[in-house]
Amino acid sequence: MIDHQPTTCQNSIVSRAPASQATSSRIAGRHHLGISGRIRRNLQIDQTGRPWVLRQLPAAALASDAVIVLPAGSLIDPSVLLVETNRLDIQPERLIIDSNASVVLPRHRSEEAEEHLVERIGSTGSGTGAALRDRLSRNSKHVLAGDYPPLKPFTRPFVAGLLRDFLNHRKRVVIEGTQGFGLSLWHATAYPHATSRDTTAASFVAESGLAPQDVDDVVLVIRSFPIRVGGNSGPLENEIDWPTRAAEAGLPSNYVELTSATKRVRRVARFHPEIVRRAIAVNQPHRVVMNHLDYVDPAASTKGLGPLGWRFLTGVEKEIERRVDLIGLAPNRLVRATAHSDRPQATYASFP
Repeated sequence: MIDHQPTTCQNSIVSRAPASQATSSRIAGRHHLGISGRIRRNLQIDQTGRPWVLRQLPAAALASDAVIVLPAGSLIDPSVLLVETNRLDIQPERLIIDSNASVVLPRHRSEEAEEHLVERIGSTGSGTGAALRDRLSRNSKHVLAGDYPPLKPFTRPFVAGLLRDFLNHRKRVVIEGTQGFGLSLWHATAYPHATSRDTTAASFVAESGLAPQDVDDVVLVIRSFPIRVGGNSGPLENEIDWPTRAAEAGLPSNYVELTSATKRVRRVARFHPEIVRRAIAVNQPHRVVMNHLDYVDPAASTKGLGPLGWRFLTGVEKEIERRVDLIGLAPNRLVRATAHSDRPQATYASFP
């Protein structure tokens, strides 16, 4: 999936395996990949409907049959990862960390605090940028997962070879990437208000040690109302406030979204198509998912999408020049955006 948060895309996953055979064996791994590997802050719903906030582990960690992989491109914060593995009772035979993955230490968070990144650019201050800077400078202080005792039970060398073996045996590998395309270090429109890494499908695949031709399915996830982290996090086109959003969606007047880690109130805006068009151009997704349509059509979570929601969705599709394949109507409800003969035809501009 490809995350497009800062202006509409959120949560991106790149999938791969022979299209002819999908199996129950999945791999996840990166502080931002399912193969996962960056620090993220995403709400996940497990198979029983229980909500989880996972920052280090991929969504596949909630599936009992999934092998979880944190590849060499990962940035791992043990204080986050080990809490999650304990909560989910994930053992070393299920979680595999590349010994070359980088470790985020308390001093990295301290360095970012001293640089006032939270106040200056709206950073979350997780320490990942400082850890990556150590890695790039080939600093002798930099610690790899294979050299960090608490992580050693989970580590093994050359995890890319394991992923290759999975693919050779016709297993499906799911690479989960988080953070919005609009936050990409290279493609952000408001630098320096960006994350410390690239946030494209190609980057997620490369950090996992796989090849471009391995990919057979790229899924781009967008939001009906884009968000940014609160504070000085850069420009947000068509920004509104939560009381406005709550009133329009029939939500409680005090409704807000909070970031999972810092508990700061997120900023919110009306849909703006330009960043989505850019994300599509760069990532070339096979499928597009739009979440939070219940913000547009409050009854959608229980009754399905009504005329109001269809008008909004049809307008978005016209603006991004692309069909939406799946729609999220509630935290635990994702359905196909099937074509209906009575599907209204309207321009986005007609929607308030």
